[in-house]
Amino acid sequence: MSKNRKEIRTFAADYQPHYRMKAVKPKKNLGQHFLTDLDIARRIADTVDACPDIPVLEIGPGMGVLTQYLVTKDRPVKAVEIDAESVAYLHEAFPKLRDNIIGEDFLRMDLSRVFDGQSFVLTGNYPYDISSQIFFKMLDYKELIPCCTGMIQREVAQRIAGVPGNKAYGILSVLIQAWYDVEYLFTVDENVFNPPPKVKSAVIRMTRNGVTDLGCDEQLFKRLVKTVFNQRRKMLRVSIKQMFAAEKPGADFFALDVMPKRPEQLTVAQFVELTNIVEEALGRLNK
Repeated sequence: MSKNRKEIRTFAADYQPHYRMKAVKPKKNLGQHFLTDLDIARRIADTVDACPDIPVLEIGPGMGVLTQYLVTKDRPVKAVEIDAESVAYLHEAFPKLRDNIIGEDFLRMDLSRVFDGQSFVLTGNYPYDISSQIFFKMLDYKELIPCCTGMIQREVAQRIAGVPGNKAYGILSVLIQAWYDVEYLFTVDENVFNPPPKVKSAVIRMTRNGVTDLGCDEQLFKRLVKTVFNQRRKMLRVSIKQMFAAEKPGADFFALDVMPKRPEQLTVAQFVELTNIVEEALGRLNK
């Protein structure tokens, strides 16, 4: 008997309702692609072990293929699912987890209330169409989320893990790597999903680094990064002009060594330094 068949039989014994219920039909409008490979599900669940002893919040559990492994870990687990059909399914499949299945839109949630202000690990098989929004929200709650793991579209994973000089390096790379160390763990083929997506997926892990203060205005930093990468093929001396109103800084500002570069050539530290330079220039012009 194959390893996966043994696991399916074990899971069926523990959660009999799971196999008597009608399966949830994946919904295209919610970007649902249900993982069917149990070995990969277990590997994803095990990525949360890098941050032990704190609760786990799973996003988009669907029919619980990842949830079944998360609940075996010695820590509180909650799952947030926007699809009412999936919520009903999970209530029957995981009766002990019933009170911890949250039928809400993750992007609208106040994450400080999920575990009463306690830190937690974020994980899941994330919907492709909102994965970037999920990670931007993670950044808003970075002091509560020391670790974020899970599966996303491979292209997005490559962007998050991108390094300066790489064509994948961009807004997500800089904003996330300013606060998190990123590990691209492994690639997942299309044929282990129902329905199969048209692209490959990847599993990543993001763990908070030691940065507690960027050393610059954080809002201006985000604005600068987004501004210059929106014109990523242009040199900084061109794209950065959008940071200023009608009056622009003098020639000495645009003669700085960094200005002939393109945004993908700058490290996070250089973006921090550039943010401080821009802030100083804005201050002079606003006097």
